[in-house]
Amino acid sequence: MNTKEPEKIQRLLNELQKSDFHNFPQKRKILNVSSKQGVYIIYNFNKEVLHIGRTYRGSQGLKQRLKNHLYRSSSFMQNYSEVTPEILRSTCKFKCIEVENFRERAYLESLAVGSLCPKYIGSNDKKSKHKIKNK
Repeated sequence: MNTKEPEKIQRLLNELQKSDFHNFPQKRKILNVSSKQGVYIIYNFNKEVLHIGRTYRGSQGLKQRLKNHLYRSSSFMQNYSEVTPEILRSTCKFKCIEVENFRERAYLESLAVGSLCPKYIGSNDKKSKHKIKNK
């Protein structure tokens, strides 16, 4: 491991946390986000962390990964949450940053999960889902 690598990942986490909030688009509207690879955080209406994720390899990067959540084609939406696409669209927000390097994306996602610890982490129980209420 490069001795500067942990510092770089911490800087990336700070950048991610300081980045702007984005709204999920309404139905039939375009998701206006980068198609590059990166890491993202989904927040509920109280700005509590619901999910932290990263892109793996798809050509549409962040755009595709966030769309997967909107269409319930992600394990987070299927297994660990009562969040529906309608709730994502109406009350949730996300932050994201582009991270080209695969290793740095993996490391950043892990650091973010460990630092921000979404509620579903460690539950090991698909029945202990988030109780998400609208505003």
